[in-house]
Amino acid sequence: MRGLTHRAVDERAGLPQGSTSNHARTREALLKAAVRRLAELEARVLAPGELLTSSDPDGAAAGLARALHRYLTGSTDLLVCRYELALEATRRPALRTFYDEAGRRFREPLVALMTAAGSAEPERHALSVVAWAEGMMFACAAGSYHRAVPTEQELRTGCAELLRGMLGTRAG
Repeated sequence: MRGLTHRAVDERAGLPQGSTSNHARTREALLKAAVRRLAELEARVLAPGELLTSSDPDGAAAGLARALHRYLTGSTDLLVCRYELALEATRRPALRTFYDEAGRRFREPLVALMTAAGSAEPERHALSVVAWAEGMMFACAAGSYHRAVPTEQELRTGCAELLRGMLGTRAG
């Protein structure tokens, strides 16, 4: 996080010095801009509206597995960035609020999916799916499994097992 400065952004983007500070006057504004941009990039990779359209547990598991596998095989740099920003948000209450708001666009489709799949507690079940996916992403991006990314089928199986346990239906 120390390397994220107005000057560094200007240099990386090939902009004249002062361009970034003209757009984001403070460190907090710069961090919020980083969170906003990260959410845009993650939305392209995860495509929550595209992948979480099936209320059928098999389709939901397949969609989540596709998104996770795509993320883990091509966008781990975004994950590391997200972890850095998430940690920074724990130290800055205003950034925490902004970070959480940006994350809502990823949580809401999942809550809707869990509702459509017949979950009796869609918020709690969505949290469990997020926790499972986040744990998988961390393990494969920064943790001890960073050299052993599961196949899409392995991810699908894991997600189906989770959904089967929560929904009490045959998934996978």
